[in-house]
Amino acid sequence: MALGIAELILLGLLVDWLMRFARVPGLVGLLLLGVVMGPHFLDAVNPATTAVSADWRMIALVVILLRAGLEMSRQALAQVGLRAALMAFIPCLFEVAAVTLAAPHLLGLTVLESAMLGAVLAAVSPAVVVPLMIRFIEERRGEDKAAPTLILAGASCDDAVAIVLCGAFISMYTGGDVSVASELAGVPVSIAAGIAAGLGIGFVLCRFFEKFNPRATKRVLILLGLSIIILNLENWIEGFIPFASLLAIMAAGFIILEKREHIAHELSSKLGKVWVFAQLLLFIFVGTEVNVPVAVKAGLSGVGVILTGLIGRSVAVQLCMIKSKFSARERLFLTLAYLPKATVQAAIGAAPLAAMKAGGMDTGPGEIILAAAAMSIVITAPLGSIAITWGGKHLLAQSPLQTKSPARDAAVESR
Repeated sequence: MALGIAELILLGLLVDWLMRFARVPGLVGLLLLGVVMGPHFLDAVNPATTAVSADWRMIALVVILLRAGLEMSRQALAQVGLRAALMAFIPCLFEVAAVTLAAPHLLGLTVLESAMLGAVLAAVSPAVVVPLMIRFIEERRGEDKAAPTLILAGASCDDAVAIVLCGAFISMYTGGDVSVASELAGVPVSIAAGIAAGLGIGFVLCRFFEKFNPRATKRVLILLGLSIIILNLENWIEGFIPFASLLAIMAAGFIILEKREHIAHELSSKLGKVWVFAQLLLFIFVGTEVNVPVAVKAGLSGVGVILTGLIGRSVAVQLCMIKSKFSARERLFLTLAYLPKATVQAAIGAAPLAAMKAGGMDTGPGEIILAAAAMSIVITAPLGSIAITWGGKHLLAQSPLQTKSPARDAAVESR
């Protein structure tokens, strides 16, 4: 029997409960469920459901990015401003460099093919990282130095850098006249444009909510609808100016928190309930994108390249923390939080292979890149989520609960 949305939700709830009962993060089970039921293993998912999986993943990603913005206070951002800027670029670039150096020796790729692989592997997964950081913010873990906020701010920009690099390397490989330096120079413009657009949208929404006072449920629907439109317009906007739509969505939530805190906590509470449903589909559908037979082809050499990249990223995180106020335990947590791969690798892992096919080129290197991307999800998504969950509980200090704001207390009590 082909499984539709309803069956996947019920199976997801069961698997999530079993994982939590075994003291394992629920998303690990959901990812594995997607892998097993997906087209590359049992092929038990209804084709009509698979056809709309990208839309469901987008909606779920919007939900979690909005919650991230609605939980990211100006005070916390001010604490980590410089470090967030460093974390946005340096770990990604170090991982790309490490993979570019290792892959020619371990996988037999050229330097440019290795650079493409590095860019595919470099992005940290918002689907894995953001929900966990929001949970730690709600539990007030690491609040004194805003460690979860640092990860939220840095990881969203980290993805933009990796995606830009991937596109530039693919264009160079297929004969395009592209300069990596010029593409990287456009990243700050992309980040600034996304933040500016999000702040403007958030400010307009604040005025709209204040004037017309729609019910909280309608506010959530308006926010969701506008955010999805922003994502869909990204390609069109980039015809005129580099634009980071993910940052625009987070910035819209941030300005609502800044201007209307009680509305922000109310929206975050409602979105938290939507996330219970959205996370099931997000992680299941990310799992269905993992091609296990292809991942196996990467073998131990692929594992070696992935680990080399993660070592490069971890070294970079530690370098970003030099002369910072973070303790050794907190620095370890920040390193763990920057490891998981999933969403971006599932989205762009096949892009080099597709470009090679379109150009009539040898597709062997593209298949190796896709295999390594799939393996990175299999290895880092479950292990990374377990490591982050453990690190949040054991490496971050928890602030006293009585310091919560009245607005947040009201929102929490209404859940």
